[in-house]
Amino acid sequence: MRSVTYSMSVSLDGYIVGPEGDFSWTVPDEEVFRFWIDEIRGVGVHLLGRRLYETMLYWETADQDPSLDDAGLEWAALWNPLPKVVFSTTLSAVQGNARLASGGVAEEIERLRAEPGEGEIAIGGATLAAEAAASDLIDEYRTMVYPVLVGGGTPFFPRHGRRVDLELVETRAFASKVVYLRHRVARQG
Repeated sequence: MRSVTYSMSVSLDGYIVGPEGDFSWTVPDEEVFRFWIDEIRGVGVHLLGRRLYETMLYWETADQDPSLDDAGLEWAALWNPLPKVVFSTTLSAVQGNARLASGGVAEEIERLRAEPGEGEIAIGGATLAAEAAASDLIDEYRTMVYPVLVGGGTPFFPRHGRRVDLELVETRAFASKVVYLRHRVARQG
């Protein structure tokens, strides 16, 4: 069965964006960006909320930007053909290799797991991840922890009022002092 992963950059105090919606502190250096490029190779489909989808729209035409470096071109070449499912109540259309979800995240994950296909089902966006976590659908939490305290904002981890035991399966420290942590949900049976 295809695994469901939730992976984003996060401040040391646990937020993906600060109190004013700022996430400029998450701009990756070359080493971290290379890691994200390698990570996206294992994704078969990406589920996104509206805000993350709109942020990532840049990549739909980024390959036409003459200032884009080789790593950016490589990311665009991997990201653009990747199937994406966008969850939004306000959008009526999406661009590129994306489609609007017709149901909730649990139904979409169930349908994707039942289809033939390879690669992980990746979730991007805290609201969407919280919905998936409430239904116990996330198999792995992957955090790129930045050495900054932003003091509030949108939390990475869902606040669903239940305990989730995790098993640390991978760590990596980068020269920029960013630390990657990969945790698998420890399920009984």
